[in-house]
Parts: sequence; C-alpha cells; structure tokens
Amino acid sequence: MISLSLKNQIKSFIESLSSEKGYSINTCRAYSHDLKEFVAFINKEIFSGKKQNSTGNITADQVNGLMIRGYLGFLHKKNKKITIARKLSATRSFFRYLVKRGVIPDNPLDSILTPKQKKTIPVYLPVDDIFRLLDSIRTDTLFGLRSRAIFETLYSSGIRVSELAGMNVFDVDFTKQVIRVLGKGNKERILPVGRKALNAISDYRKRLQIETGISTDENTPLFLNKNKGRLTTRSIARILEKTAKECGLLIPVSPHSIRHSFATHLLDAGADLRVVQELLGHKSLSTTQKYTHVSIDRLMETYDKAHPRR
Repeated sequence: MISLSLKNQIKSFIESLSSEKGYSINTCRAYSHDLKEFVAFINKEIFSGKKQNSTGNITADQVNGLMIRGYLGFLHKKNKKITIARKLSATRSFFRYLVKRGVIPDNPLDSILTPKQKKTIPVYLPVDDIFRLLDSIRTDTLFGLRSRAIFETLYSSGIRVSELAGMNVFDVDFTKQVIRVLGKGNKERILPVGRKALNAISDYRKRLQIETGISTDENTPLFLNKNKGRLTTRSIARILEKTAKECGLLIPVSPHSIRHSFATHLLDAGADLRVVQELLGHKSLSTTQKYTHVSIDRLMETYDKAHPRR
C-alpha cells in the first residue's frame, strides 16, 4: 500500500522533479521550501493540539479545499501576488503528482484560482547603456578580462546566468561561432555568439593560462573564481552590480536584465518573435511576448509626443 504521509510524498515528489524533469538544484530546493511551509501551516492551523498529527504524520487524504483556502488566506497576509502564485503552483503540482500516482483520487487545488498578477515590463537597459557598461570594464587584469568575457557573452547570446556559470571550455566553438548551454530541464541549446564575446573569452583564457597554467585542453569550467573553482551565479551578480555602479548606471542591474536587454534589442531591430523564443529557450511563446510590450510602450510614447493630431 502506498504511504500517504505528506512528508514522504514530498520527498518522492522532489526526487521526481530532479530525475524525471531535470529541474535544477535551486528549483528543487524552492519547491521543497514551499511545500514544507504548506505542511507546517496544515499542522499548526488545522491539527493544533492533536499530538498524533505531527508534521510527519499528516496524510494527503486529510487535505481538502477548505484547508487550501485557509492556506491561501495565510499567504495573503505576508506575500505579494507573484509569491502566492508561485507557492500555489508548487502545491498544485505536488497534488497533481499524487493524483497521477494514485495516492489520492482528486486534486484539492482544482477549485482554487491563482491570483491574477499585474503584467510587469521587464527591466532592460537601452543600447547606449549596455555599450557603456561593457566598454567601461578595464581589461588590464585577469579579473577584468573575465568580467568583460562574462558580460559580453551574456549580452551576445541572451543566456541565463545559470547557463553561463555552467559552461565548460569545450562548450565554446570559436570556428562555428556558437556556444552550447544546458537550460531548464537539462535541455541543450546551440546558440550563435558574437565575435566580440568570443574574442573576450579567448583573451581571458589566454591570460588565465599565462598566470595560472590552466589551459583549454581539458573540459574544465569556462569561468573560474580566485580559487580556480567554478564561478557561481551569485558571484557573477555581485561583479555586475559593482561594475554598473562604477560606470555610473543609475538603475539596478542584474544578469537577468542583460538577458531582457538582449531580447528587447533584437525585437526592436525587427527579429522574429519565435526566433527570439528559441534563442532564450522559452518553452512558451507567451513568455517571450512580454518583451513586445516594451517596444509597444516606446512606440506609443513616441506617437503621443510626435503626432500632431493624436
């Protein structure tokens, strides 16, 4: 008989996300955190005072729509809509998994609607600011060369910072001018990359070999930290934040805003939406379509300012 313990089922669910869907460690950790919060709420609010119903003994068939609504009310007290939507999505996916495995007959979240979220325009940098950012990076040191290579590559290819951090030496093909990355779900993408980015990578790796003896003959991490280990996404974000401040950019800049800039600039120049979708590695076209709002808003602003009979 299949155990109905939520604690055990969550563990199995998280393992399936990794093994079957190829979700990253960070994504699995986020799912686990949200689901543990859900179980903790059920344990505290629904089964308070009943010692036999510890967190580890709550079973899936004890959860119903009324409890879910109570959890939703609890989330509304301290979370933004986007956070509530994420937590409900994790819980919904978990119970869908239980239904699929035959642990419970129905998903208690089927009658629960996800809160509507405001459509937000992605943060991006104008072309001039991107150029100013990249050109401001000094390349007279190893770490300066590394920074230039990192951010030239991010802007040239539009890849996620996690994809860049995971790249190895052999993932760069200088002859064909392409890079290989592993995206969400461990899906491989082969992407074009500009000559400026390739030159920056080459300059960095040459200087790295001169100073450390690390060559490109082995498939080691492409970007290294000071301890010669793989550079993390957090380190990349910190380096970018420092670089942006030094060159005088007034808005907060993250690796993701460089990705947004890449997509926005391509669409502004007339690139096909589906091509941009492929480059970004978006599963759904609707995810890519949010970038069109940036261009439309700019067009409307220009129209309102310039048309004599608006």
